[in-house]
Order: sequence, then C-alpha cells, then structure tokens
Amino acid sequence: MPVSRSRRVTVERNDVSLLIDHIGELAVCDDTFTVLRHAAVLVEGDRIAWVGAAGNAPAADEYVDAAGRAVIPGFVDSHSHLVFAGDRSAEFAARMAGRPYSAGGIATTVDRVRNASDVELADNVARLVRQMYAQGTTTVEIKSGYGLTIDDEMRALRIAAGFTPETTYLGGHIVPPEADPDEYTALVAGPMLAACAPHAKWADVFCERGAFDVDQSRAILTAAAAAGLGLRVHGNQLGHGPGVQLAVELGAASVDHCTYLSDADIAALADGDTVATLLPGVEFSTRSPYPDAARLLAAGVTVALASDCNPGSCFSSSVPLMIALAVREMGMTVEQALWSATAGGARALRRDDIGSITVGRRADLVVLDAPSYVHLAYRPGVPLIDQVFRGGIREWAGLSHLSVIRVTYLNMSP
Repeated sequence: MPVSRSRRVTVERNDVSLLIDHIGELAVCDDTFTVLRHAAVLVEGDRIAWVGAAGNAPAADEYVDAAGRAVIPGFVDSHSHLVFAGDRSAEFAARMAGRPYSAGGIATTVDRVRNASDVELADNVARLVRQMYAQGTTTVEIKSGYGLTIDDEMRALRIAAGFTPETTYLGGHIVPPEADPDEYTALVAGPMLAACAPHAKWADVFCERGAFDVDQSRAILTAAAAAGLGLRVHGNQLGHGPGVQLAVELGAASVDHCTYLSDADIAALADGDTVATLLPGVEFSTRSPYPDAARLLAAGVTVALASDCNPGSCFSSSVPLMIALAVREMGMTVEQALWSATAGGARALRRDDIGSITVGRRADLVVLDAPSYVHLAYRPGVPLIDQVFRGGIREWAGLSHLSVIRVTYLNMSP
C-alpha cells in the first residue's frame, strides 16, 4: 500500500509505522559524523527501521513531510541537576556585575530543597524537562546533590527516576555546613549510599578544592562501584587537580567539566574509555575560562557536551546554546559539537541505543526549522526546533505547527 503524501499527522502513539520524508539533511552521528541529503527515515514502534534516500522510502502507516528541513538525533544531555527549589538569580546578577556575593551558593539551594515538598520538587523537574524537550533533548541524566541528608538524597532520586532512567547519586556534592568532612564522607560512602543505591544508576562526586579531596572521592566512588553503580566524576573545573586521573583510574564513564587539564590528564583520557564531558554553559555563566575542546579532540579523546542545568552556575537547559558556545568559544566545528551533544552524550551514559539515527536505535529524532544542522551554531538563540520525536512519539511541535499564531505584514512605507 503506497504512503499517502497528502496528510500531516500528530504522532501520539508508536504502534504504527511512521515515515519522515523529504529530509534536506540527515545528520546520522554514528561512529563518525555522516550527513545524508534528500533522505528519509522509517520508524516502526519505538525504533528506527530504515534510513535511506527519499526516493527509495518504503510505505508506512503515517507520514511526516520534513519539507527540506534538517533532521538530527535527539540531544543526549548527560549532566544536569534538576531536583532543586528556588533560584539564585541574585547571585548571578552580582557575579555579572563584578560585585561580591555572600549568600550560600549551593548551600542556599540545599536549604530550599530540604524545605520543599515532593510535589514542589517534582513540578519543577517536570517544567525543566518540558523545556528540554522543546529544545531537542530526548534523553537527560538527573543528579541528586541538593539534599545532603539520607532522606533528602533518597527522595531526590525517587523524583528523578520518574523522568529518566539515568539517575545519579551525588551525595558527594559538597560537605554541608553542619557536618564534619570525614564523618560526612563516611555517611556518603555508607548509610546514605545504601539508602540511595536502589534508586540510582550512577554515582558521582565533586572532586575539587572546597568539596572532596582525592582520598575522600576515591572512598565514595569505590563504595558506589561495590554497590553496583556506574561512576561519574566532577573534576578539574576550578583548577588543576586529581579528578580526571581518578576517573580514568576507576573506569568512570565520564569526567565532567575538564576546564583545567595537563598533558598527563589528556593522555590518560586518550588511553582510557572515560568520556570528557564539557559544560560550556558554566563558563558562560561564571565568566571562567572555557575548556580547550580542540586540544582534547586532537588527542583522540571522546568528548560529550551537556547543559549542567542547575540553579547556580548554569541555569540553562538549552543544548543548542551549548553547541553554539562550543563552536564559538571552544574550538569545535559544528559537526564535532553536534556529534558530542548526541553520540558523545550517549557514550558518556554508556548507551548504544540512542544518540544516532541508525537502524535499531531508539527513534529519538529532531526536525529543525532550518535547512541545515549548521544553523544550530549559525543562529544562536533562535527557536529552531520544529518537531521532537522520542521513541517514535512526537513530544514537541514548534511554532510552525501552532495555527493560532498569525504574523501580519505591516506596510511601513510612507
């Protein structure tokens, strides 16, 4: 039965086949960055069933006409802190104005989380996840880390698990003001871990001056690995330190930030399988130096890009912004940045079912309101997401699908 070319559909189920046809550019993002032009993609259920030339497209139950637009994989945001309450806009404004700010930073958010209800926290996560969908993100990792008590860390992970399987236990975020560092480390590596592990896939630690030193970080991570959790590390954000080396030593899936790296750090990353996840929104929001992505890529390091959406150092959920910053400030090409935000993010989560438009992968697809993926960096700040499909179901339709919006041309001539 031939495909009907006459109808556009609202795809709200994945028990039918779906053909996305007339794609101008299809960014495949497999092991290497590949682009197919004049392409089509067939989705069956929640999986990609066929990819090829538009003229050879098979029949399907439903049809979406991309009308020459570009299609890319859904973004894989492998680093976020979404379970929080309140905001720290005053802190940001003071930082941008060059004024000292004496409020509590992370501790401020911790206090607000402890005093928030489960409903308040879950509603905030839902709001942020909707924003992420609208900007092309189809997979998100969510950390705890703003509760810092057994009960509050556990409930943060329970809430996060309602939105993603990629939940990360971050009891080792900071030492709360009321705690002794060594005693708190023992808590994080012991009773808190035992309570949180059933609700987490990963464990993370902030291995940095002012947070946890290398011995404390190793104790937390080795205990988490023994409990069956995968490992992640916040490292080398504020200065040269042991975070990267520790992550590689312990076989962590990812070490995140990587702003200050020695030649030895880069060599360790290149020789291991730990992904370097870069978070340029943090540098943008703190006026810190940007990581040298080109140096990492030249050494053969696998690089991911993520938002680090959080209320303090980067309150942005926009992966397109991260791509634009990576291209403008970190020495990446558009192709490298897009690969890092999709396939690179999948590798940082050790997932082989997302991050690429290839047969057998989950049907996480983004139709851009642009003829080329290059527009992600070329037109920063512009809402370029036309449609988002997650597991074959359309989760978002952009402005071009809102019939209630009317744009009136005004003749301004005298």
